[in-house]
Amino acid sequence: MKSSPKKQQANPAEKAAEMPLGAVNYIMIALGALVIAASYGIMFLEREVDGFFALYLSPISLVVAYGWIIFAVLYRPTQKNQE
Repeated sequence: MKSSPKKQQANPAEKAAEMPLGAVNYIMIALGALVIAASYGIMFLEREVDGFFALYLSPISLVVAYGWIIFAVLYRPTQKNQE
């Protein structure tokens, strides 16, 4: 009795290492980090605890930027099926 040919299994070492995040993700993370740095910089330059930037603008932009970074890490672009 002949045995059927076995399917060749892909060796994990032969597979190309795939990056966990794409270029779009890294750009989005960099933009979020830039907004965070700018928000802290504006608060530093204002030098007032009760100033407009320190009380209103910077906290809102910080929360949005941290949320944006979380979204950037979790974002997966849709892949088009090429048949």
